[in-house]
Amino acid sequence: MRILITLLLIWSSAAMAELAVIGHPGLKPIDLATLQRIYTGKVVEVDGIRVTPLNLPPGHRVREAFLRAYLDQDDAKYIGYWTVRRYVGKGTPPRELGSEAAIIQYVSKNPGAIGYIDANGLTGEFKVLYRSSP
Repeated sequence: MRILITLLLIWSSAAMAELAVIGHPGLKPIDLATLQRIYTGKVVEVDGIRVTPLNLPPGHRVREAFLRAYLDQDDAKYIGYWTVRRYVGKGTPPRELGSEAAIIQYVSKNPGAIGYIDANGLTGEFKVLYRSSP
């Protein structure tokens, strides 16, 4: 019983992790509507700068939290959305990188790059574009 309670506490704290949307220093902070439009392929430029959105792989806890909190979707719905969008020629889904560390590295080196991480991983190499507790 103790193990179950401990696991539930760990799971609930991980599920409620604060997220941060980060971007290359050349980008300005964005609002939620812009963030949603970027990750659904409806916006490709912000203030004249072409943005490159990045995703974590399907099943990653931070990706699941991001999709739930900011896009009101789960992995299956998001993947389905992009499958249809790609089929009808309306773009390609955001590039997937394998870890938060890979997103941090990519964002710090590529103008226009935008990604999301657990806010506990924030460093000074990039700008926080949007931050809210899910």
